[in-house]
This record gives sequence, C-alpha cells and structure tokens, in this order.
Amino acid sequence: MKEKLNTQAVPMDAVRIEDHFWKPRIDANRQINIPYQYQQLHESGVLDNFLRINGNMTGPYAGPYWMDSDAYKWIEAACYCLALGSDAQLEAKVDAVITVIVNAQEEDGYLNTYFQWVEPEKKWTNLGMGHELYCAGHLIQAALAHYRATGKQTLLTVACRFADHIATVFGPGKLAGLPGHPEIEMALVDLFRCTQQERYLQLAQYFIDQRGQSPSRFCWELANLDLIGGGPEQLNPRFYGAAQAYDGRYAQDHLPVREQSEVVGHAVRAMYLYCGMADLAAETKEVALVDAMERLWANLTQRRMYITGGIGSSERNEGFTDDYDLPNATAYAETCAAVGLIMWNHRLLQLKGDSRFADLIELVLYNAFLAGISLDSKKYFYTNPLSSDGTHHRQDWFYCACCPPNIARLLASLGQYLYTQTDDGVGVELYIQSVTQVKVAADAVLTIRQKSDYPWDGRIQLRLALEQPTVFTLRLRIPGWCQHYEVMVNSQPVTVEVERGYAKLQRQWANDDVVELVLAMSVEMMEAHPAVRANTGRVALQRGPLVYCLEDVDHLLPVTRITLPKEPEFKAKFEPKLLGGVNIIESEGLVQPSLARTPIKAIPYYAWDNRKPGAMAVWLLKE
Repeated sequence: MKEKLNTQAVPMDAVRIEDHFWKPRIDANRQINIPYQYQQLHESGVLDNFLRINGNMTGPYAGPYWMDSDAYKWIEAACYCLALGSDAQLEAKVDAVITVIVNAQEEDGYLNTYFQWVEPEKKWTNLGMGHELYCAGHLIQAALAHYRATGKQTLLTVACRFADHIATVFGPGKLAGLPGHPEIEMALVDLFRCTQQERYLQLAQYFIDQRGQSPSRFCWELANLDLIGGGPEQLNPRFYGAAQAYDGRYAQDHLPVREQSEVVGHAVRAMYLYCGMADLAAETKEVALVDAMERLWANLTQRRMYITGGIGSSERNEGFTDDYDLPNATAYAETCAAVGLIMWNHRLLQLKGDSRFADLIELVLYNAFLAGISLDSKKYFYTNPLSSDGTHHRQDWFYCACCPPNIARLLASLGQYLYTQTDDGVGVELYIQSVTQVKVAADAVLTIRQKSDYPWDGRIQLRLALEQPTVFTLRLRIPGWCQHYEVMVNSQPVTVEVERGYAKLQRQWANDDVVELVLAMSVEMMEAHPAVRANTGRVALQRGPLVYCLEDVDHLLPVTRITLPKEPEFKAKFEPKLLGGVNIIESEGLVQPSLARTPIKAIPYYAWDNRKPGAMAVWLLKE
C-alpha cells in the first residue's frame, strides 16, 4: 500500500455531463430504460413474488430464485437518477416498490421471496446457487442509494435488519458458509461506511476470508443434494465441475483469495468478489489483498480479456477457461461482467492512483459495455461476441434479466467515473464534456468545465474557475492508446512530467485559466497475442478508445470474404446521420478468392446489430 496515492472519486452528484455522446444515453436511460424496467417488474412477476409474501396474491412463484435482485437493482438505478435531479413521479414509483418489499420482510429480518414462499424450511441450505446472500447484497446497495438520494430510511432500515439477521446466522461458531455468488461483500463494506457499524465490515471480511477454506461449505452441499433448496439448479454441473466433483473454481473458491493469481470461473462472480476485496482493502489497508488483486488484474488483462474489454470466453461456465482461449463467435462476454469489470477498476483506481485502471474503464465503457444496449435504448445484449453470422441479436428482456438493470444503474451513475480528487489536487480520468466542482484547498473550490467531442476527436479543453489564485496539481490521464499528445496552458505549449500515466501540472492556478490536451487519434491495426489461435493472421482496428468492426450491411459481399492488404490506408470520417452519428473508418480490402479490391467501411463495435441482420467481424484477415 506504500505506492498508494490518496485518490477518491468525485461523487456523481457533483458532476454534470453535458456532451453529445453520453448525455443523450443518460437521458434515454431515465426516460426509456427506467420506466420500461419498472414495467417489467410487474410483467415478469418480480413484484408479484413480494405480494405473495405479504398476503396480497396467490399462485406459483414467478421466475428464477434470484428474481428479488431485479427489483433491488431497479431501485438502485432509479435512485441514482433521483440523486441527479428530482422527479416526483419516479420517486413515487420507487416508494411504492419499497412498500411492497417492506411488507414482505419477516419479523427476524429475513427477506427472500423464493425461500419464503417455495421452500421456507430450506433457508441457508443452498449457498452455492441459492442466491440468498447475493440478493441481500443488492438489497443493501438499493437501500443505500435510496437513502443517499432521498434521505429516507425506509429501505435502509429493512437492509440493516436483514444484515443483522445474516450476522446471527454466519460467522465464527455459527454457520461456516459463504455466498456462491459474491455481491454482499461490497454491499456490507458500503453499509459500514454509511452506518459506521463495525459488525458489517467484520461480516464482509468473514465472507471474503471463508473463500477457499477446506473443507468448503459447498462440498457439504454436493454431498447432501436431497437436503438443500433451490429446485433443479441445485444440480447445476457448472457449479460443481466435471462429474460433479467440486473443485471450487466456478465460484472462486479453489484457493483463499490472498493466494489467487488466475481469474477463474464465472466472470460476474469473479468481478463482484474482486470489488468486495478492493473495498475491504480500502478500509483495512491490507497489503496482501492488494497484491492478490494486482496478480489477478495482470492475468486478466494480459491473457484472458478480449480487445473490447469483454471477459468470459465460455458459455459452459459463463466465464473463464484457459490463457489465450478467446474465441470470437462463441465469446460469452456477458454485459454484467463488463459492468463488474468497470466497478472493480474504479476501486483499483482509487486504491492505487494509476491510470492503467482508468484506461481499462474507458476501454470497457466504450466497447464491451456500450454494445450491451441498442441505440434506441430498447433492446439488450446478454452476451457480446466479436463475430456473428447474423443470427445474434439484442432482445427486449430475458428470463435471467440481470443485464438490463445493471446497464441502467451504470449509466445513471456514470458521473462518478470522470474525476478523482487527491490530497494535492484533481485528476481527470475520462474525457467527457461536463462540469464539476472540487475542493482543492481549505478555502478554495475549483469549478472545471470540460469541453470535448470525445470519442470522435482528441481535443479536450478544461476551463478553470476559482475565487482566488490557488496552488494545486491537475492530472490529465494520457490514455494508453495515445502515442502523441500536446498540453497547453492558456494557449502556450508546456512540458509536463508524466507520472503513473498522468500529465502532471503543478502550479498556482488562477480564475479562467484554460488547459488544453490534444490526443492524436490515428487508426491502429491491433494484433492479438500469438497464442490466441482464433486471431492468427488477423488484425483489429482501433481509433482512440473505440474498437471497430465490419458489418455485411455496409458491403456488397459478406465480410467473411474480405481481407486487408499488406499496407492498407485508412481514413476516418464522421457521418452524422449514421447510427446516431459516428466516425467510420474507410479503406480498401481484397475479396477472397479473387483478390479484387473492394471498399470497406468499419463502424464502432458498440453500434453493431442496429440495422438489418448480417454478419459482423472485429478481427479481420490480413495479407
């Protein structure tokens, strides 16, 4: 931890996004996604499950047994919207959903509609797949978002009662268990931060410390399938491994967390676990946890991640396989995993103050994450392959609808990823046109007005407003993809020291100072590691933070027949009427097998499958 630069994210409610790229998406999230997902809480049966518990409805349980979490994630996303601007109608809907939840809680604090309605005698028996603790984590996060946005404690009281109940069940001398699907760990740390009740931090640490212990609780569950709850999925072979021999990898339970060095198992479970580890490390300052995450991060980014920032190469376990096993057409790359990867790197950025974590946030945000929602904000990808034969499409909703509300809550909270505050100043992490205010001295508040046309253009302007001249350090992230850049202060070029990936400007700043950063955005042909067999002889196109792809709809022949020549020439051009306005990349390709020349048009990966069906490819053959 000695390397740590004291770094904290500027909160989302202190940031106003004003650009032409993200603001329309944030507005659509509020106006389209949030209302539509509220409708789905009714139509899918999520709220009906709560109503059954409080005696207002009968009939069979609706959906999978983690359905409660859909309501909680919707509340969280909606409350992030409320934190950014009052909305009486939305707040009334949130309060109505919360009332249904409150009325379903048992006297002892327990709350999980599946086990309350279907198998009340089997609570806390199926920790591997039952998702009780997972749902509890999302409840806590929803409660904290609601409290912070509105000041109301209604749901926070429910969350604390449930957390207190969990503390009576788990811990030394009690049930030696842990969640099969991590989530509650980071929620408990945040609950501690809000309430300052040490028992919540201790419980989070207990769950993290239990992982990888022998014998595992999950071994008992495997040996007692007739005793555990959860229906048919109690036999889920993905969880237990080959021939139902539990090896722990699917749930990151194969080793104690401080000994882990490879990302394994279910990708979303891994990301949520690592988020919990990061949150715990932030509170305890434990070096061993940080060292483990550094090893895991290196393994992920160097050997087990797609060029888009997508993670999880296999549908079989919805997660990781072996080093460099990165197939394109069958890539799982779940949208929830992209959200989790952003969340984890956000925490690592605050722990380490290193730009490589912000680089990864940017990569995932503009590619693996953004592809998960259609341009009209009405359809979603669950999985995000890097090639398609034209049969992979976004859907209105899913039986397991974890991804849509995850998209909604990240879009609503995007502001928290833009700026960081350090002991000596401010860091600009993402280049998104916006306004923020940050305290830079005991008696000095800095207003930053960021202006840019990012990601299409690499010119960024920061106009500073101060009541009096103030000494502080301004850090500008130099993206890892950028080969050439220029920094100017008040129109004068300046030489800057680069530290941890940031251009460091330390000086006395005055009101109306203007800082300009120009990032050269050339089209780059990216090559995969030679061990990635799926990409042998292929290249991918990247410009700035955006990865590009080819679609059949833009070409006179299938993109599978197009090869790039040895020395292609590329031209980037903005087309305002295409796909909501995008920079395309134009060049010439060779038609197989004749090698006749044909024009090619590449579009940003996030924008694919928004027109008529057809094949898509990120990785292109090259002579």
